[in-house]
Formats: sequence, structure tokens, C-alpha cells
Amino acid sequence: MRAIAITRPGGPEVLAPLDLPDPVPGDGEVLIDVAAAGVNRADLLQRQGHYPPPPGAPDTPGLECSGVIAQLGPGVTGWAPGDRVAALLDGGGYAERAVAPVGQLLRVPEHLDLVDAAALPEALCTAWSNLVTVGGLTRGDVVLVHGGSGGIGTIAIQLARALGALVATTAGGPERVARCLALGAEIGIDHRADDVVARLREATDGRGADVILDVLGAGALATNLRALATGGRLVIIGLQQGRRADVDLGLLLAKRASIHGTTLRSRPHAEKAGIVADVASRAWPLLEETDDGIARLRPVVHARLPLADAAAAHSMLERGEVFGKVLLIP
Repeated sequence: MRAIAITRPGGPEVLAPLDLPDPVPGDGEVLIDVAAAGVNRADLLQRQGHYPPPPGAPDTPGLECSGVIAQLGPGVTGWAPGDRVAALLDGGGYAERAVAPVGQLLRVPEHLDLVDAAALPEALCTAWSNLVTVGGLTRGDVVLVHGGSGGIGTIAIQLARALGALVATTAGGPERVARCLALGAEIGIDHRADDVVARLREATDGRGADVILDVLGAGALATNLRALATGGRLVIIGLQQGRRADVDLGLLLAKRASIHGTTLRSRPHAEKAGIVADVASRAWPLLEETDDGIARLRPVVHARLPLADAAAAHSMLERGEVFGKVLLIP
């Protein structure tokens, strides 16, 4: 099969196509003919040498894909060759074929474009597990999504809105803010021009955010603590602005707030399967529910590129021009 290799740590130019043997599904796994692979910032970190795959995972990047089941591994029931699936992967998505544990499969509805479905598994599992399971999101909460124009952000906005939250989001520039508002955010904050905390407090009558989903890390920590409501939960899922910062513990105590940090890729398969099962039963149905004729949850795809153009896809992400997801098509 054709796949993309990371030839050495470095920039996008280190990504190169090569031929590899087809993977073989093991116990409880399926082999997927890949229709598309989602490109994530974690892939960029892996390419740079900062985010190695977990033990046993393929070296080939790619944490999610969509496609058709080609072969069942031993012990697999409830699935059949030809089934349309989207999969959360440990790695290996940038290829013509990939292996996934059955616990990390989502069945793609007939109305949903199979290629576009590749934009969903990583983002939706991340958004659900962190907003709902970790962040304790409930109807009526105020949610602040940092980076609302990103792959996770565009899904988190829609999910939080569908769950009955008042959604605020940050994005860079008025055009990207406007597109986030069109996805369902009710408070749009241009982080290049606005005071995030002042704008949020003004829009929420001084309340602030009950849940903050943060991809920025250290550089945004002080701002996030000030933006939290009393009893608020800050959930950090990315480190785009650094990994070390001072914490004003007095402010944290005064607000009776909490800080959480999570990752998804390194979790055991059993934990991932639990997240996927929760998503399948509680979030995946939103793909088929409509509000004024528009699906309550839908993939947001910025571009579809050939698999061989993986370096171009990484460059697009690094330049900050992507709204939603870039997909690679074998």
C-alpha cells in the first residue's frame, strides 16, 4: 500500500510517500480501505519529534480516518466487510489501508459523505470527553472555546450549542469570528483585537465561563483563570502557547475553580472504547438531527488534498489558514 512516512524529525518537507506492506488486523481489529484521513496538530508534533506514537502503534502519522471495512480480524462480531466507518486510530491513518480496534469504530450514516466523515472521530471524541466527561457541561452553562476555527473548535462549538450551552469562542480576525458564529457560537471574540476577559464578562453579565476548552496552554493560563465563573472548570487539551506558567492559586481558590489537563492518543484502548461508545450513543445521533433544515452537527472541511500532498496539508495548518479540517485522500 501507499503511505506517508516521517523520514526524520523536521518540517513538512520530511514527509514522504513510500510503499509499505498492508497491515494485518489482529484480535478485535478490522482492516479499513481508507477513504480519507484527517490531519491534526498532533501529527505536526509527531513530525517534529515531540509526540512519539504509543507503544505498538504504527510510525505512520494519522489519528483518524474514514473508509470501508476490508477485512475482519479474529473475534470481531457486529461488523462486516463493506461497512462504512469512521475510526479513531492510534496512528497509521496517512495510508491507503489502516487497522483499527472495533471499539474505536463509528458507523457512518448513509447521508453523510464518507470522505468528510474523516473530519469527525478525533475532534468529536476530544470535544465530547473534555466538555462533557471532564468539564461537566450541562444545559445553560457558558462555554468558552479557544480556537473556534480549528478542527476541534468547529466541532466543539456545534456540540456545546446542541447540548444547550451558551457558546463563546475566540478566533483570529473578524472573518473567522463570523464563521464561528455561523456554526452556532453566540459570542465571538477576536483574540487579535479584543480583550477576551472583558468581552466575555460583558456578554455574560459578569458571569464568565463555566467551562473553558483550551488549546493554548501556558500563554493563556492567566487569562483563562480570570475568565472562569465561580465553580468554573478549565480543561487544557493543547500547548500551542507553551507548557509552563505560574498559577494564581488565590484566584483559583476564590473562584472554587479547577484545572484539568487531558490527552487522547496515549489512553489505553479500553478508555478510548468507552469514549467512542459514549460518542456513538449520545453525540453521533446529532449528525442526523436538524435545526431549521441544517444538521445540528456536521464536519467542517477546509480542503481535500491527495495523500501525496501531506506536506502541503501540514504547511497549511502551520500557516494558520485552515478553518476546520484538512483531509488527505489516498
